[in-house]
Formats: sequence, structure tokens, C-alpha cells
Amino acid sequence: METKGKIVGVNGNMISVSFEGAVAQNEVGYVCIGDNDNQQRLMCEIVRIRGRVADMQVFEDTRDLQIDDPVDFSGDLLTAELGPGLLKQIYDGLQNPLPQLAEQCGFFLQRGTYLAALDRETLWDFTPKASEGDRLTAGDTLGTVPEGIFEHRIMVPFALKGPHTVKSITAAGSYTVEQEIAVLTDAEGHDVPVTMMQRWPVKLAISCFEERLRPSETMTTGVRAIDTFFPVALGGTYCIPGPFGAGKTVLQQTTSRHADVDIVVLAACGERAGEVVETLREFPEIKDPRTGKSLMDRTIIICNTSSMPVAAREASVYTGVTLASYYRQMGLNVLLLADSTSRWAQALRELSGRLEEIPGEEAFPAYLESLIANFYERAGYVRLRDGSFGSVTIGGTVSPAGGNFDEPVTQATLKVVGAFHGLSRARSDARRYPAIDPLDSWSKYPSVLERERVEKLRVILREGNDVSQMIKVVGEEGTSINDFIIYLKSEMLDAVYLQQNAFNEVDAATPAERQRDMFDVVEKAMLSLYPYSDKAKARKFFQSLTQDFIDWNQIDSDLPEYEQRRDAIFKKIEEAAANA
Repeated sequence: METKGKIVGVNGNMISVSFEGAVAQNEVGYVCIGDNDNQQRLMCEIVRIRGRVADMQVFEDTRDLQIDDPVDFSGDLLTAELGPGLLKQIYDGLQNPLPQLAEQCGFFLQRGTYLAALDRETLWDFTPKASEGDRLTAGDTLGTVPEGIFEHRIMVPFALKGPHTVKSITAAGSYTVEQEIAVLTDAEGHDVPVTMMQRWPVKLAISCFEERLRPSETMTTGVRAIDTFFPVALGGTYCIPGPFGAGKTVLQQTTSRHADVDIVVLAACGERAGEVVETLREFPEIKDPRTGKSLMDRTIIICNTSSMPVAAREASVYTGVTLASYYRQMGLNVLLLADSTSRWAQALRELSGRLEEIPGEEAFPAYLESLIANFYERAGYVRLRDGSFGSVTIGGTVSPAGGNFDEPVTQATLKVVGAFHGLSRARSDARRYPAIDPLDSWSKYPSVLERERVEKLRVILREGNDVSQMIKVVGEEGTSINDFIIYLKSEMLDAVYLQQNAFNEVDAATPAERQRDMFDVVEKAMLSLYPYSDKAKARKFFQSLTQDFIDWNQIDSDLPEYEQRRDAIFKKIEEAAANA
């Protein structure tokens, strides 16, 4: 029997509903407004139950809601549709396909309009992999369909408990996502029909794997500052906090294009509309270095701008990680980029305020750290039951007000992530991109190079920064020649290795093998002793060497000139250090 209720209070996008019957935490309901000819049903979710009153957050604009408006409870949690056809899609936080929604509604989306996430008419070429009589459990493969460059696994629904026997499975052919492709029988003899599509609650983690492993394999991104100095592992977590204009969005787009992963899920959970529009325009035009086709072919975008209702921002984060976890179950490596988690945290703060909960620091909910930890722990590198491996890597940007990393969202995030890529206002103002601060950032994951070698160069960066601060006070005349050379070394290391030219096709992304080759030469330059006693001559040498490196960075490694430039730089360093 369907549970019904009526509104007894409205507070912004929060409504209080009295009900008769049984409801559950996080259950979805629909507020009915208007007459029968022009009725709208607004989706909402239960966030708290007190006796016979449920507090619900509405995913739409709540104007015109009135006391005693009826509410229908669905009996289901907030779920995502999982199946072939997710790739190349642009969804909102409730998994409505935005292009189709725009076709139906025009420029201004109408509230109360919800569309199916997966196309019900598309035919998919199904190839069975299981046979009648096979005993399978949740997450095991029944068959496959081609989806772009991937083999999409049709799996036993994740919600099924215990082993099931394949009673029947359809022959190879073309089917829609709603057509029955198999019938499974549980231990009690009940038949369970299976289609290519299944639904899963977005706030529950998918855990149909054999074992969760420690992330140990480096996820190369093509960004030298990240891969060498502050690496990210497949299945790991990292955050990119930084002030506005420091390059968070550009760094995310570069990572999504060149990262060594199969699928990218971009959750724009509350960024400003201008930045989201830019992403939607650019992604279909970006060329995938792997296939030469559009990057959208292996991308899913979930779009909730900061002007959308607060509750939708929270839903988009969980929808994104659910879709990423689904593809991990196919043995694929998935990168989830959440931009920006600060907006999500602000949505939680607004929700907590309307619930009249005791506030924590800066009015954020006291359980903020717990929610952030629960989100990031859904990343992971796993071994599936068929012996294959998959991963979900989560990278979240944080937008602290004024670039203050001591605020609660940044601090709560730093406690749970494995790498910290702090963007610096000073570096972005100086046009040193990517603006990752090499002194404050850190990582717990293995680099593409030996940690001891990398640490030696980080020491030079720290010492060079100390000398730079001293020069600002006493001038170059007050520093010794040895200190001045350390300063020149650190500036050169910054310019030729940490900084990259995103407008140059070669320098925009550096493969791991080339990074190792570059590091050998840079390390030689940094650790060599130089005989200069004149600061002007030392500066001239390092400026010349810096330009040689920058020119070398822009030469394709397949060209003969690449090796020639490399050898010339090596020779120049050896000649300069010969008399030391």
C-alpha cells in the first residue's frame, strides 16, 4: 500500500510532511501541486523522521508550495539507473539527461520534469557469456554489449543476495535495456527476471568485489609536478584546494584528458554556471589522445551549477561516484573529478541549518568530516571475482574562501585523502602554471621516480625559497655566491620541470618515460657544482640553460632533434662544472 502524507511546514527547500504508514530514511517522495490538468510532481528525499513527521529536502524550486499539499511516498531510495548508454551523457544530479530535457523544455528547464536516464529505444548487441545452470552471485557477468571502445558487462544485479542459478539466458541478438535477457533462480526456487538495466541507491557503496587492495600503481596524468613530486595512485584519493582563478578547472580538464584511466566521470557539483558552460562546450571538442576521437566518448558529465537547488548539489556527488563504481565492476579504471566539494559542503550546511541542528565550526554540520570521509572512501583499487582489477580514483577540488586552507572543508578533506595539490595564489599571479605549491603539497603514493631522488630536488626548492625571501630583504649584494646559485637552481627547476605550457602540444602532457628522461638531465644540473664567483655570470649561465630546457621540452621525443638537444644540454652542464 502506497504511503501518503501532507505538508505541515515549508522552510526554503525543506518541507515537513505528516504521514500515515511506513517510510524510511532517504526514501524518495513527490509533492503534488496544481490541479489534475496541470499537476506537477516535485521529487524530494527524506532526511529526518520524527514520529509521524518526516523532514524532506526538495530537489526543485519550492515556490507555490502550501500547507496541506499532498505528498506521495515512492517506497524507493534515491537510485541511479545503471546499464549501457551512460557514456557520452550529460546528466543533472538526479540523472536526468540534460540535452533531452532541453529539447523538451526549451531554454528554461521546467520543474517537475523527469526523464529516463537510459534510452529505452536503443538496441544493444548482446552476447551471452553465462550458460544455463551456472551458479552466479551479484556482480558476475551474464553477457556483454559493445559500448564505444569498451566491452560493457551486463552483470547479475548488485542487490541480489547469495548464489543464483541461471534458469535461462537469451541468445545473441539486439535488445533494449528493458527487455528480459535472463532468468535467475534463487536458493528458495523463486525466479528473478534480469534486464540489461538495474537500479542502485546512490548513497550505498557497491561492494560486489572479492578484495579491496592498497593503491600502489601510479596514475600518470602527464603533469610533471603531480607524477614526479605529488603522485596519485589508481584507486587513490586527492584534493586540489585553491583560491578562485588559480587554475583548478584547467588542471582538472588536463588531468581528465591525459590521465592513464579508461573512463572519466566529471561531477560539476555546484560550480559557477560560466565554468560549467565552458566545460560542456569544450569537452566534445577535446581530442582524446588515445583514440583520436572526442574525449566525450569515454566521459560522463554530471552538471549541477551553484544556481540550482541546494539538494540537487548533494545528489550529484553521490550519483557521480555510483556511476564510477559501476564501471569499476567491469574491470575498468575510472577517474571521478568532483568540482567543487566546497559547494556540496555549503549545501550540507544549509540543510543542517534548516534542520536546526547544533552547528559545528563556521556553521558547518558537526558531522561534516564523517560525510566527506564516507564519500572519499568509496574510491579504491579492487580485485573482482573473475580475477580482473578495477579502480575508482577520486579527485576533489575545494574552493576555500580567500584561499584559506585552514577552513573546515579543506581540513576535513586533508584528513582522508592520500595526496594534496595545494594551488597558490602567488604562483598563479606570477603565471607559474600549474600553480601547485611545491613546498606545501604532499603525497603518500609512489612516484614514477625513486622517492630519494625526488626529495633531493625538493630540498633545493625549499632552500632556494629561503634564499629568495632573504634577497627580498637584503638584496642580492647581501647573499653569498653559494646561496645565490642555490636560488638560481631552484628557479630553473621551477621553470623547466614544474611549469608546463598547456598551449604546446608536446609540453602540455609528459609521458612517464619522458619524465624519467627529463629528470635525469635536470638532476644532473641541480646536483652539479659550478665554479662561478661572479653572480652576473652565474645568472647568465642559468638563464641560458633554462631556455635550452624549455626549447627541449617542446620537441617531440620521436624526432632525432630530441636526443641531440638532450646531449647538448648534458655537455653544457658538464663543461660548466668541469672546473668546480
